Amino acid sequence: MTLLAPLPRERTKRIVYIGTPEIAVPPLRELVAQGFNVCLVVTGQDKRRGRGSATTPNPVKEAAIELGIPISHDIADVLNLDPDGLMGVVVAFGSLISSEILQHVPMINIHYSALPRWRGAAPVERAILSGDKSTAVCIIQVVEQLDAGDVLASAPCVIGANETVTGLRNRLGELALPLLIDICSNGVTAQHPQIGDVVIAKKITAEDVAINWDSSAQLILAQVRVGNAFTFFEGKRFKIHEALTANVQQPVGSIAVVNGQVIVGASDAAIQLVVVQPEGKARIAAHEWANGARLTSASAFANR
Repeated sequence: MTLLAPLPRERTKRIVYIGTPEIAVPPLRELVAQGFNVCLVVTGQDKRRGRGSATTPNPVKEAAIELGIPISHDIADVLNLDPDGLMGVVVAFGSLISSEILQHVPMINIHYSALPRWRGAAPVERAILSGDKSTAVCIIQVVEQLDAGDVLASAPCVIGANETVTGLRNRLGELALPLLIDICSNGVTAQHPQIGDVVIAKKITAEDVAINWDSSAQLILAQVRVGNAFTFFEGKRFKIHEALTANVQQPVGSIAVVNGQVIVGASDAAIQLVVVQPEGKARIAAHEWANGARLTSASAFANR
């Protein structure tokens, strides 16, 4: 078992910040705004984003450049830092951190679930897909095993009936900020092991958001809220970006326009399409798409 560097019991003198995506930007900005010395940002490599061969920095790197913080793309550079008064803050980094680094500097991680439920890559998405009514944000000690460290602080969060992944993740991010600032300001004042059944939040795949119209309306709406949910219309992929519960009956998979609303049947109820995207085209309001689609009484979506 790795002997971890001890967590701070007083204000952190220096912070190495480790993260990459957009969700990791607000904590970085808040630490700087609160006067903490962020001495290094470790983040992912520049990547191609969209068409063309040019690469662009990720959101955390862009913020670090703006804030004038030194940047590294190699987590091993943490070993070159003086460990005295140093703590690592990890937010959505996406890679495990070696025992050598964890022995060198204590690290804490913001995780967006009620641990130990939904350890792993997609905790917010899995909570929504599984119909969870609530979740939490936890700040945990980083250990070698994925998301298995002791809980240092947490805040519960009810999941709204129509809440999207982006909306829920942003709310959890807001709840995390005062917890993070408290630990960095005062040190770790509470610490307890995770209690309960471990559930792994595997990365979302296309299969997870492929709509089967024989499923319940609740599950289909959850897939839409997770993002990039798709079905097939006339042999082409068709994305559904926004949808609502509909209080009408409709045969499974069949499409109808009722009082200006585009209705599709699921196994137990129907849903109303709000924003859609036919293959190769831009997003469009569902009723506008329906007006140009020349729908008939036989029009229907296919599962594959």
